[in-house]
Amino acid sequence: MNSGVVYLVGAGPGDPRLITLRGKECIEKAQVIVYDRLVNPSLLSYASPGAEMIYVGKSPGNHALDQEKINELLAKRARANKIVVRLKGGDPFVFGRGGEEVELLAEEGIPFEIVPGITSAVAVPAYAGIPVTHRDCVSGFSVITGHEEEEKDETAIQWDKLARSKDTLIFLMGVKNLGLIVDQLVSRGKSLHTPVALIRWGTLGRQEVLQGTLEDIILKVKEKNFRPPAVIIVGEVVSLREKMMWWEKKPFWGRRVIITRPYHLQKSFQEKILELGGEAVSLPTVEIAPPDDYEPLDKALDRVKDFSWIVFTSINGVKFFFERIKALGKDIRELGGVNIAAIGPKTAEAVEEKGIKIAFQPEEYRAEAVAQGLLEFTSPGEEILLPRADIARPHLAQALQDRGVRVQEAVTYHNRMPRGKMDMDFEEFFTGSKKPVITFSSSSTVRNFFQLVGEEKGRELVKGSLLASIGPITSETIRSFGLEVDIEASRYTMDGLLEGIIDYLEKEDKE
Repeated sequence: MNSGVVYLVGAGPGDPRLITLRGKECIEKAQVIVYDRLVNPSLLSYASPGAEMIYVGKSPGNHALDQEKINELLAKRARANKIVVRLKGGDPFVFGRGGEEVELLAEEGIPFEIVPGITSAVAVPAYAGIPVTHRDCVSGFSVITGHEEEEKDETAIQWDKLARSKDTLIFLMGVKNLGLIVDQLVSRGKSLHTPVALIRWGTLGRQEVLQGTLEDIILKVKEKNFRPPAVIIVGEVVSLREKMMWWEKKPFWGRRVIITRPYHLQKSFQEKILELGGEAVSLPTVEIAPPDDYEPLDKALDRVKDFSWIVFTSINGVKFFFERIKALGKDIRELGGVNIAAIGPKTAEAVEEKGIKIAFQPEEYRAEAVAQGLLEFTSPGEEILLPRADIARPHLAQALQDRGVRVQEAVTYHNRMPRGKMDMDFEEFFTGSKKPVITFSSSSTVRNFFQLVGEEKGRELVKGSLLASIGPITSETIRSFGLEVDIEASRYTMDGLLEGIIDYLEKEDKE
């Protein structure tokens, strides 16, 4: 019997840049991705546009799916000849229940592969400036579960040996049982003065670190209302944090930046946010897909030499236009003699990657500016091809037609709501010690956001956020929902939007 394959992939501790190369390869080719709560959604930007995303996250007292159903889900999709990625936080075999999932696959004869991930036990302390070993004070470390299965008759944790050991002790998922951990160690002889650190949301821009000793850490957790998930570090290496901390010194540290663009267009912007120390939160409100009917585009391509200009208004337009040329078996040389215009540097770059020079690129990235510029190069009666989205603004075509230029519009791709139910915890996205920044890169990202979460809930969610817009048209749409725009890019690109955010935050810090 034919079957698909399941890749059990460790997503790493949170920072999406810590995914392994093999893990990234698996995500890129996956047809189905089954992912957990502690997986950074930004990793989904590596997936192909048509991949099925299934959220099975677990939080205390709230499981999207229980473990047995997750196991069966993996097997069911694989039996349907799908390439399945089971994306798990950290490493699948470090308290990740990956073994249970693999056992079922093995029993059913379904092919699988294990892709290890960077465990939070090592990475999270490192991002907090705490080495798990150091030649001057400790030569080993132990990783211990912070909670055992309640149905166990007796503990498997050797508390006597842990209390006597000089090794660094690392407890995962142990905040709820911190009192038990401290009692077990101290009652068996561990010094009350032993340094302790709790690290919440380690490796992310909202990372929080709480330091103390076995004597006072429980009181400090209560005073700060320090909540899970967190990694607990016990040992002398905690004292090195003051000298070695580095992550919190980044300019965007503590700042969440929410990205509403489609997954496949987020990568570059994400990387820049992460490099600045911020947390890039992926919340795509738009999905890009091929058109339902290729006939208008195909007819235009059949007589492409009749057009004096082809005007591309987005990267997506370029992508789907040239994909269709290839699918039809046409020769790109048929575009010889046709002038190409592009709105924005990224769109122009996408065209030039095809080996085609741009004849016109307006300084201002708005339809009105493009129309004005093109009118200098065209005459009444000339015909222009405009590959566009199904919901594109009519302003460019109308402005050209008003001057006597003939415009052939061809829907090249769909700009639509993401398919499937969005089971993410929206409220969690908009929390943090600093105001989160929510970025809108088009009017459709704004409208779809409020459609996804609901208008009333959407206004409530963004109430304590900074709203950042890519340009005046998008800002106008934001204001139509009764909201104020805090940041508007002066250059209508994602780089211009980032510049606007940086300028705003620098001024805010000085005030």
